[in-house]
Amino acid sequence: MKKLYDHLEENLLFAALAFSVFLIFFQVVMRYVFGRSLSWSEELARYLFIWYTWIGTSLAVRKKRHIRIEILADFLKGRAKLHLEMFVLLVWALFSAFLAFKGIEIGRFLLRSNQTSPALEIPMVFAYAAIPVGCVLMFFRLLGEMKETLGRLSKGEA
Repeated sequence: MKKLYDHLEENLLFAALAFSVFLIFFQVVMRYVFGRSLSWSEELARYLFIWYTWIGTSLAVRKKRHIRIEILADFLKGRAKLHLEMFVLLVWALFSAFLAFKGIEIGRFLLRSNQTSPALEIPMVFAYAAIPVGCVLMFFRLLGEMKETLGRLSKGEA
């Protein structure tokens, strides 16, 4: 199960990116070869971009690729550095939970208002659902990082 979860984001991101490239290529062919453009392809590509941006936040946690300011951490050594790391992870996890909660609120509002996208005419909640989904995935990744950091603290590692 963990192995499946470890590669969940990568597989989703690969599929979304591959489909986006195909979709944009197809749109270019339709426009310049056949003289007809698709009214919905640009909108779908935009929504896919939103989805792989938010899902990518979870993958970035796993690969430790988020941008960080580490000036304070560079001055600390040993357990103090691990305690700071734990604090940062806790704040980050709380922030991602907050974003997920607010994303769910936005989704509920969009469901009540029956707002649809202009070209695809799909419920806008599908586009905005990327926020809570990505944040929940990131939250669980952060919990894993916190567990690892706590383990290092309990072993007395630096």
